[in-house]
Amino acid sequence: MRFPAFLKEKGTIGLVAPSFGCSDEPYKSCMDAAVLRFKNMGYKLVEGPNCRKNDGIGISSTPENCGKELTDYYVSSDNDMLIACGGGELMCETLDYVDFDAIKSANPKWYMGYSDNTNFTFLLNTICDTASIYGPSIGAFGQENLHQALVDTIDVFTGKKQRVTGYDSFEIESLKDEEHPFVPYNLTEKKELRLFMGESEVNRLPEFKGIITGGCLDCLANLVGTKYDDVAAFNEKYKEVIWFVEACDLNTMSIRRALWNLDRAGWFKNAAGFIIGRPLAAWKQDLMGLDQYKAVTAILGKYGKPIVMDADVGHLAPAMPIISGAYATVTADTNIAIDFTLK
Repeated sequence: MRFPAFLKEKGTIGLVAPSFGCSDEPYKSCMDAAVLRFKNMGYKLVEGPNCRKNDGIGISSTPENCGKELTDYYVSSDNDMLIACGGGELMCETLDYVDFDAIKSANPKWYMGYSDNTNFTFLLNTICDTASIYGPSIGAFGQENLHQALVDTIDVFTGKKQRVTGYDSFEIESLKDEEHPFVPYNLTEKKELRLFMGESEVNRLPEFKGIITGGCLDCLANLVGTKYDDVAAFNEKYKEVIWFVEACDLNTMSIRRALWNLDRAGWFKNAAGFIIGRPLAAWKQDLMGLDQYKAVTAILGKYGKPIVMDADVGHLAPAMPIISGAYATVTADTNIAIDFTLK
């Protein structure tokens, strides 16, 4: 696995929009505030040509434009790391226009994003053997006061921290809107992990280790069986794999179907454990007796491996930054802790 250099003082952050851009409110104001925050911290910022566009379908611009921007900015020596402008819907369509050979040949750099950006954070791991960061888009850093999760994220990509832990509470409904773009997370819910060893619920899990990878299940399920599915080779190289998975639009039935798809494709062959984030659309949902927990354990329980559920990963903020592609050591009881080793 190739690991990029951490962002240095006075380094340059490149902003790209292979998924949604920041053309509308509150995203435009959030991006502007985030840019100002990082500039005040001493960093330089450069924006890709699609960052403020909205002429695409489910992404900032055309797939051709988005793929070209992502490739150009990744291989460029004019920035030191990349942060995505946002998530979206159809970043998968950009992949035919991303030059993965050029990216594999370039000096590695951190790419950070989540949700639809799984289409690059995950493929950097599996196709390019390069680590990435599954973390917030640029607008999150426009908050008036940064939540600890966002401070942790900055500490991760600057190399100050290689251990992250979960947080005490989370939000179900964000208060951010056009009139209130800078509000903090609306932390109304107490975080309570649910832990499983196989299909059996437990109070504490044994420590588990392996190369960590994953992302948004909505995107991962689309990649199975395509020319971008290099998971078999990834599994062959890395014998113990920790999978982190979270869902956006999927209901409980869709989560189970998507996991079935990945399972039958052999993706979990070398699974050492699973970290499952709080699902956005399926939170506390029950469809015909299927809740968010049975949707997962019915498919993954057969492996008899640790499963951490309702973890601080994904769309229901706050979320721990994940160094995807790192060697991770995970402990979980009333909270979760992940130690990353870059090797």
